Amino acid sequence: MAGNDWDRVPIDSQSIDAPLSRAAVFLTLTVAEGPEPLRAVCDVLDGLDDLVKTVGFRDLNGRLSCIAALGSALWERFGSGGKPKELRPFAPIEGATHRAPATAGDLFFHIRAERADLCFEFERLLLEQLGGSVAMADEVSGFRYFDSRDLLGFVDGTANPTGRDIGASTLVGSEDQEFAGGSYVVVQKYLHEMRPWARLTKDEQERIIGREIVSNAELPDAASGQKSHKTLATIVDDRGVEHDILRDNMPFGRPGHGEYGTYFIGYSRHLWVIQKMLERMFLGDPPGMHDRILDFSTARTGAVFFAPSPRTLSALVQAVQTGSR
Repeated sequence: MAGNDWDRVPIDSQSIDAPLSRAAVFLTLTVAEGPEPLRAVCDVLDGLDDLVKTVGFRDLNGRLSCIAALGSALWERFGSGGKPKELRPFAPIEGATHRAPATAGDLFFHIRAERADLCFEFERLLLEQLGGSVAMADEVSGFRYFDSRDLLGFVDGTANPTGRDIGASTLVGSEDQEFAGGSYVVVQKYLHEMRPWARLTKDEQERIIGREIVSNAELPDAASGQKSHKTLATIVDDRGVEHDILRDNMPFGRPGHGEYGTYFIGYSRHLWVIQKMLERMFLGDPPGMHDRILDFSTARTGAVFFAPSPRTLSALVQAVQTGSR
């Protein structure tokens, strides 16, 4: 299913390609040890589609959806005997100036809707069902900011693939046939230093990002020296092929607490693509010349998950449920 094979093969996947929403909840949980919490989680996962319908039926135009993804340690607890080839815990990156930390996470839910109240109600009922089988690791409520801008003022997600390219960029194919239709998910929570950023001139901000603020037009790549965020986040392999990921980033914040941030979430067919992007940002390319956006944005979390196809997720859940009888 490599390349344009996605044009002619039906795809069994979760709602990875759902349109960018006006609201979202990013929910990272840890699962308690022992067989009972695992069975409880499986029961909830088994009824996830029904919960989406129950809440989403209140406003079908609200386009409520939820993607469930599993971390490496939780996947192994399912004992299915197989595991996506690249799935592993988030690898922390220690740069000379900035670091990307790894934080806890077994289970991840990406809840999206056109209405924040739908996301709220879905999360409330989801956590009620999960009960004491899980503990909260991180919870972020995001919102669309004007014309899909981040809080630094720039349009976010411009380089996302569109149409049929979404599947080719985000969904595992024949390279790992057992888990085809699944997607690697990397999440990070960034907090911004707004005052120092605001003191930069418009030209300085644009050089750091690599785009014009108003028009969103790309600026030329630097011929040498410091590269822009746009350039460092563009991944080209040894054959000259560019590898896209799907970003569904969202701003979040609490002005009364001085909290302003961006929740990064990237879906990719290959985990190494996002890993390479983060290495270029934090270590620099050339080494030592890190992404200057990190001088104003601090990564507070970092976790890796795999969002399996509905068929694979159902098989994992049924294996645990059947084994428990």
